[in-house]
Amino acid sequence: MDRRTFLTLTAAAATLPLAASADILDYTPGLVKERLAKGETVFLDFTASWCSTCRSQGRTIRALKDANPAYAQQVTFIDVDWDSYGKSDLAKSLQIPRRSTLVVLKGDRELGRIVAQTGQDQIKALMDTALSAATS
Repeated sequence: MDRRTFLTLTAAAATLPLAASADILDYTPGLVKERLAKGETVFLDFTASWCSTCRSQGRTIRALKDANPAYAQQVTFIDVDWDSYGKSDLAKSLQIPRRSTLVVLKGDRELGRIVAQTGQDQIKALMDTALSAATS
């Protein structure tokens, strides 16, 4: 393989994780209120890049979304960077205890929450709650 082909393939492979998470929004202040005001069901993932529990949850969420595209089509997924927003008004108002917390919101209600659990069954149940709310 020549150098040009190698570099092209390497660059393409580096963008794959970005493409896989293209349907996940990065939190910015006001984003959650904006999306809830539009009537969307919001799935928040309070995550940190250095957190192994968060990475495990992320892999499970991606696998479940790959298996059922309706999740990504109907639910708004937002990653909240713990290092930047762990002490934010959003985290305080929702009483988020730590990173690796997953929360589903619709309107002015919290529909479900998981704290530091990585089991596929628990995460799928939370995602199903979000999907059900989004389609009702």
